[in-house]
Amino acid sequence: MPPVVHLYDPPQRFVVGTVGQPGQRTFFVQARDGVRLTSVALEKQQVQILARETDELLDKLIEAGGTAGTIPAITPVDLADSEPLDSPIEEEFRAGTITLSWDADDERVVIEVFAITEMTPEAAADPEAAEVEPEEMLLVRMSPAQARAFCSRAESVVEAGRESCPFCGGPIDPGGHLCPRANGFRRTSA
Repeated sequence: MPPVVHLYDPPQRFVVGTVGQPGQRTFFVQARDGVRLTSVALEKQQVQILARETDELLDKLIEAGGTAGTIPAITPVDLADSEPLDSPIEEEFRAGTITLSWDADDERVVIEVFAITEMTPEAAADPEAAEVEPEEMLLVRMSPAQARAFCSRAESVVEAGRESCPFCGGPIDPGGHLCPRANGFRRTSA
C-alpha cells in the first residue's frame, strides 16, 4: 500500500518546536497550510542534523551560483518565527529517515520525513526480505528563504535546552549532574 503523504508545497509555516521542560522535551517539526496542520515527533539530534545540513545546502548553492532566485545568506527578518507551535499538537508519527534535496527546476528545498517502520520478525529473519516501506511521510517543498528561517529557529530551539557543564560538556539537569571530570561530584548550574 502506498504511504500516506502529508504534502506542503509550500507550507505557510514550517518550524521546529518542543513540548516539555529542558531535559524532558519532545521535539516536533510542524507544517501548516491554512487549517491543515501536521506535527511529527523527532529526536533532538535529528533536528540538529537537519538544520545543519539545510544551512550547508543553502551555502553551497550560494557559492555555486546559477540559481535564478536569490538565496539568502541569513534569515530574512520578515520570516523570523518565534511563535509557539500551533495547537493542537497531535503527533502524526515519529520520524525515522529524513531526506534533504534541492529541486533545481522549481528552486525549492525538499525535506521528506518518513515514519519509523517496524520490521516483522519474519522479515528480520530473512536477509533477502524487501525493505519495509514507511506507512506515512511528511513532504515539504519550500523556498530557500523559508528554509533559512527554518534553520535559524531550529538552532535556537535546540540551544534553549539544558545548560552545558563547563567541565565535561554534558547537560546539567535542574538538580545538577554527576560530572565525570569532577570525579563523580555533583555539579549544578551557576
